[in-house]
Amino acid sequence: MAFSLVTGATGFIGGHVARALVERGDEVRCLVRPSSSRRALDGVEVETAEGDLLDRASLQRAMRGVDHVFHCAADYRLWARHPREIFATNVDGTANVLAAAADAGVQRIVYTSSVATIGIDPRGAADERRMASASDLVGAYKKSKHAAELVAKRAADEGLPVVIVNPSTPVGELDVKPTPTGRIIVDFLNGRMPAYVDTGLNVVDVRDVASGHLLAADRGCPGERYILGNANVTLKALLDMLARVSGRRPARLRLPHWIPMTIGAASTAAAAVTGSTPRVPLDAVRMSRHRMYFDSTKAVTELGLPQHPIEDALVRAVDWFCANGYVKTAA
Repeated sequence: MAFSLVTGATGFIGGHVARALVERGDEVRCLVRPSSSRRALDGVEVETAEGDLLDRASLQRAMRGVDHVFHCAADYRLWARHPREIFATNVDGTANVLAAAADAGVQRIVYTSSVATIGIDPRGAADERRMASASDLVGAYKKSKHAAELVAKRAADEGLPVVIVNPSTPVGELDVKPTPTGRIIVDFLNGRMPAYVDTGLNVVDVRDVASGHLLAADRGCPGERYILGNANVTLKALLDMLARVSGRRPARLRLPHWIPMTIGAASTAAAAVTGSTPRVPLDAVRMSRHRMYFDSTKAVTELGLPQHPIEDALVRAVDWFCANGYVKTAA
């Protein structure tokens, strides 16, 4: 039995990682900020350690006696009035976690990066061999995750036992915040997505992503990166799946990209004045201009990453959102 520390355990992926570790019998400690909602950990027996990624002393305390570290914490916002906040959490915070883990002599660190750091392949699905150029990335979130992954890679090159995982777009239950993808599901269920744009993404069951983290700790090679994904689908196909599993009306109107670009520009400009989060972040619309397809073969063959049906994860997501007050209207 290992003693594992999970950062970001109050988030979507981190919460599922903590649950998977408990289910296999690990002793689990979760680093949580005092102000964070712990709803994602409801019903899970874990030890909590209050702290912050930018508080090095709290990280050192949380690392005591730990065998494995799963660094899942990140500032996952597609807009921020002060982008430096995103860089501080994602880049400086990662450097602090790795330094504390090195001082504590942990046996293995799994760093949760993102497919945002992987370059798009215009011919099809990209794999781990492609590294995005920072100059090509849109928005503070993607740029910060790119910089943070380079920090993790340098640490691995210097001998720290860091394995990098790159989740694609997870779906499933317990998306408390919710994530941008969870917001799409909620909006669809509430009848606020009658139209779509021509884009594509890689979707994966969040439980498979959690399993991939554990497999990376057990079987991954330090310094290597592994895409934790599954199905490449168009946004239209994803919405059609949601319609089938929820009984809602499918989205039928395809919008040209200039319409959401205009809405996103206006929404983001207003947010810069008011400080409130834009309903349609311009960076999110810019990202949708490309089909972000990825190839998870390496994780499947080398780690044994499971590939459960996406529809099953969508059913769980729909049921959870409906049962927890996110769905206000019938579409």
